[in-house]
Amino acid sequence: MRKLTFAMNMSLDGYIAAPGDNLDWSVPSDELFQWWSDRVGRTGQALYGRRLWETMSSHWPTAGKQPDATPATIEYAGRWRDMPKVVFSSTTTTVDWNTRLVTGDAVTEITRLKAEDGGPMDIGGATLAAAAMRAGLIDEYVTVTHPVLVGGGTPFFTALDNWVNLSLVETRTFPDEVLLTRYEAKR
Repeated sequence: MRKLTFAMNMSLDGYIAAPGDNLDWSVPSDELFQWWSDRVGRTGQALYGRRLWETMSSHWPTAGKQPDATPATIEYAGRWRDMPKVVFSSTTTTVDWNTRLVTGDAVTEITRLKAEDGGPMDIGGATLAAAAMRAGLIDEYVTVTHPVLVGGGTPFFTALDNWVNLSLVETRTFPDEVLLTRYEAKR
């Protein structure tokens, strides 16, 4: 079975976006940006909800071609374009950049994808990840916690019907007092 990981930047009070979808608080250091880039390079497939897809696809396909693009930006943009992606949406009609669109039941499709052979999968987008979380499909949670309280917005975690017991497998501190924690779900 393929491993499914939910990994996102998070404020200390548990939000992946502040009110108004503001992400200004989560600008990564060079070291953290490289960590995210290396992660994308190792990901066998990324699963996106519509809103995160719209954010990523509006920037990364051309980010590496901008006049001010750094070598790190060029590298990440290429990795992102090349990475196989699945977008789950009932309103999106077209996708590009090595991406497939799924309009049906997300939990059914994620279950099918996990049963396939292949590399690890990442899931992103609060609504999509919440559905997978409630269905018990997430194998690993990675929080990259920034030392800021945003007071509201889009939460990382959703309400659950049952507890999910976790084992801590990694911690790492990045510049700007950003803390990575990685947990595996106990099965």
